[in-house]
Amino acid sequence: MKNKNWLLYFILVGIFLGGICGWWFGARMTAVDWIGEIFLNALKMLVIPLIVSSLIVGIAGLGDITKVGKTGGITLFYFMTTTAFSVVIGLAMVNFMQPGKSVEMVSEMPEGVAAKKAVGITDILQSFISPNLIKSMVEMDILPLIIFALVFGGVLTTLGEKGKIVINFFDAVNQAIMKMVHLVLYLAPLGIFALIASKLGAAGGGDAFWMELLKIGKYAFTVIAALLLHALVVLPLVLWFFTRRNPITFFKGASAALMTAFSTASSSATLPVTIECAEENNQVSRRASLFVLPIGATVNMDGTAMYEAIAAIFIAQMIGMPLGFTEQVIIFVTATLAAIGAAGIPEAGLVTLIMVLQSVGLPLEGIGMLLSIDWFLDRCRTTVNVWGDSIGAAVVDQLEEQYVEGG
Repeated sequence: MKNKNWLLYFILVGIFLGGICGWWFGARMTAVDWIGEIFLNALKMLVIPLIVSSLIVGIAGLGDITKVGKTGGITLFYFMTTTAFSVVIGLAMVNFMQPGKSVEMVSEMPEGVAAKKAVGITDILQSFISPNLIKSMVEMDILPLIIFALVFGGVLTTLGEKGKIVINFFDAVNQAIMKMVHLVLYLAPLGIFALIASKLGAAGGGDAFWMELLKIGKYAFTVIAALLLHALVVLPLVLWFFTRRNPITFFKGASAALMTAFSTASSSATLPVTIECAEENNQVSRRASLFVLPIGATVNMDGTAMYEAIAAIFIAQMIGMPLGFTEQVIIFVTATLAAIGAAGIPEAGLVTLIMVLQSVGLPLEGIGMLLSIDWFLDRCRTTVNVWGDSIGAAVVDQLEEQYVEGG
């Protein structure tokens, strides 16, 4: 336990020093980018085998196939409900703050946005299934792997002793991967320092970041305030109501995962740490964590859905385009479904924001106003995504014990 506490303190120091060095030394800190990439790649290296083995073992641990359906239903209900709450909070906050009223709209189309294709519901559904799982692994296309692992794990439970042999194999793989996570975490303080310092340096250092913040500071404040409201009020209340756990204690247990999420801006890359924190620090059952967290890292995007709703209204306010109740309902539905369903599409964040803007006829040029500060807000919303996943695992664990095990 002492070793874990020391590691946590060193990670905090890495975040602080990374911010200071990136702020003061600016572009010179891009020289340490390679160190951060090594740490990030080490985490990503573990994601595919971890997701596949976790879900197979998690499904097998549920036993009776009818329990899989009940647990899956509880998990999906949690994801849908908390994501919907986050979008409502985002819409309420942006309508109250009106951050786009005094901001002048830029006219140029951001590079790469014009090349993005419109994505519909059928494209999202097609992304669930891959004709080539090896290609999906190479491209870190997680959603088809989740579908395959869920079905494969469910089938193994029907094969008797032969199935148990395969399940035991994946159980051993999962335990070995978690041991490797412990080793990678020793690189975390240095890797997190390099990631934050180099990213802030690439953005031009503290002065450049401050200038961009001043331009759209009210927008950034609106996003962060909404994220904090969801993360510090709504999700802790959900945790306490369903599990009677102390949210502060739970937060401390998940802190290593949250700091890793902030530094990497990737729920998937953070997944190995999220699972370790859930099981070892917060005593979430292995069965629940292995089932809920891999799915949550891909489809449960509270922060992302909220951000996209706020961004859409912000752009509408900038160009003076009034959005009535109907248009805002469309944004609510599109942002909620896009965050859940579009994870299998490459560059999902940009594609889903385009989906939301196109749903109510807003110009894609508005994205250019957001990109300069998006790297920072991306880290904030990813942290909220991982916090929502962690609480989801505890909630499902509790409800499964009450309603699934109890019949």
